[in-house]
Amino acid sequence: MLPKNNRLKKTAEIKKVFKDGRFFKESFLILKTTKNKLDKSRFGFIVSQKISRKAVIRNKIKRRLRAIVMKNLKTVKTGTDNLVITLPGIEKKDFSNTEQTVNNLFKKAKLFSND
Repeated sequence: MLPKNNRLKKTAEIKKVFKDGRFFKESFLILKTTKNKLDKSRFGFIVSQKISRKAVIRNKIKRRLRAIVMKNLKTVKTGTDNLVITLPGIEKKDFSNTEQTVNNLFKKAKLFSND
């Protein structure tokens, strides 16, 4: 589970990332990222009903994405708000494929500390 202080929770925070964030796309994922004035990075995940009408599948995808971000949290730069948006096709991918795509997306957005 992603720690509470690393989550985007409020609608206003998510709208700010949508409005001001830079856009990156990698196959079935979109990343919107913007700077915040905090000493931590926060993440939000959007999985729409276009992916699947079944909440079980949408929640499974969100759990996978949270686990991948949690795994990489120590190497992600601080001071950013990030929104991960899924596109149709992610429901057919396995964990390792999704993990590779997220890592490529973070590299493209220069979110890793060593970039």
